[in-house]
Amino acid sequence: MSEMIARRSVVRGVGKSMPARILTNAEMETMLETSDEWIVQRTGIRQRHIAGAGETTSTLGLAAARAALANAKMQPADIDLVIVATATPDNTFPATAVEIQHGLGISHGFAFDMQAVCSGFVYAVATADMYLKAGQARRALVIGAETFSRILDWEDRTTCVLFGDGAGAVVLEAVVTPADAGDDAPGIIVSSLRSDGAHKDKLFVDGGPSTTQTVGHLRMQGREVFKHAVAMITDVIDDVLAKAGVTVDDIDWFVPHQANVRIVEGAAKKLGIPLEKVVVTVDRHGNTSAASVPLALEHAVTAGMIKKGDLVLLEAMGGGFTWGATLIRW
Repeated sequence: MSEMIARRSVVRGVGKSMPARILTNAEMETMLETSDEWIVQRTGIRQRHIAGAGETTSTLGLAAARAALANAKMQPADIDLVIVATATPDNTFPATAVEIQHGLGISHGFAFDMQAVCSGFVYAVATADMYLKAGQARRALVIGAETFSRILDWEDRTTCVLFGDGAGAVVLEAVVTPADAGDDAPGIIVSSLRSDGAHKDKLFVDGGPSTTQTVGHLRMQGREVFKHAVAMITDVIDDVLAKAGVTVDDIDWFVPHQANVRIVEGAAKKLGIPLEKVVVTVDRHGNTSAASVPLALEHAVTAGMIKKGDLVLLEAMGGGFTWGATLIRW
């Protein structure tokens, strides 16, 4: 009888792309009635990148994809699935993913966008994992790319100081693994995804093709989002840990959505994850929505923090509300 085998989605490469322009808190002080001290104290953000002329979600995503492919030592022809997580596509349609697919010179396989706002990358990783495990694709590019600066109300100081632009990407490859290899084998172990539309009015954009025929601006009830965030984050993390049969102590690195350092620290404290195991990059790029987790992941990998064999926990929460977590053996 042949040995039982299973497919595991293994991370082969990481990449990022950031707009050239950096907008510091000091510059924000000249635009709004705010202060560097107030922004840092409440959010941990010191600067953010802002897309300029010619920089779009697709151009940033394409550059991040190329960086991830180079890191993986792969060519575009090796990829047969492209998923782009974004709430700020270049066009209402087609999907930004097909623009990036074309930009890479890929004409085989399939590509589509995923809309779960700040949770988008975690949703996209979980989705790519299912396609790879099912044998529908062999290698996937999963990209989180945003130009949130284009949907901000720059006169609303409660929101415009929080967000920035950027893109991060990973290359996933389906690898055949002995079924008894357990969770020590590299790859995605388990994901948990949740949503609850009852919270729509707490974080949304007040426009869209079917309603106002405009793009609209981001609107947020900051206190309400903060109130729900920590409980929702810990909910899905407890779920993935239980499904994987591991404890918080087994986690080597926690890579959370970079929305607000107070939410990150609050979740880590509630879960019992020491802060030295938490990857924090919100200070340098603000909340980049679906790009946030892959940017933090890319930083941790290229800085030599995350190493082969480490158990890495990804987590995000976004408008909708949507929230999710993924556990990966590096």
